[in-house]
Amino acid sequence: MKAWEPKIIAFLCNWCSYGAADLAGVSRLQYPANIRVIRVPCSGRINPKFILAALRHGADGVWVSGCHPGDCHYIEGNYYARRKFALLKNFLEHTGIEPGRLHFSWISSAEASKFANTAKEVVEAVRAVGPARHFIKTQPMWEDMDAPVQAICRAEVG
Repeated sequence: MKAWEPKIIAFLCNWCSYGAADLAGVSRLQYPANIRVIRVPCSGRINPKFILAALRHGADGVWVSGCHPGDCHYIEGNYYARRKFALLKNFLEHTGIEPGRLHFSWISSAEASKFANTAKEVVEAVRAVGPARHFIKTQPMWEDMDAPVQAICRAEVG
């Protein structure tokens, strides 16, 4: 029987962290394949709903990474992100979500080795917490819903 491996959604800033991931790949640095990357324009653009949706749809962990504070391409985006995520992390812990499921980092586009090391740390932390059991969506899949319900769900997500 195959051992359980965590599924981690990573929201990476286009200008810094995504560049670091790209550089890590080009440099052939090894990091776990458990991470599924979603490139966003800025870490400040990430709505907490995105993180909640990832957890609700079965992700075992979420990792958000952006530019270092003060180096944001959009000037203050990562400051907004830092405030939002501090509140969200406290909220998730209050609702019973383990703290090891949500991770934040600041990685420059030139820090490929830091990206690879942080990716390993995130995967190990989520692996230590185990599979997600709370907060997972229990509604039927899109195909099983009738058209009016699909429209409402899409409007809620969009």
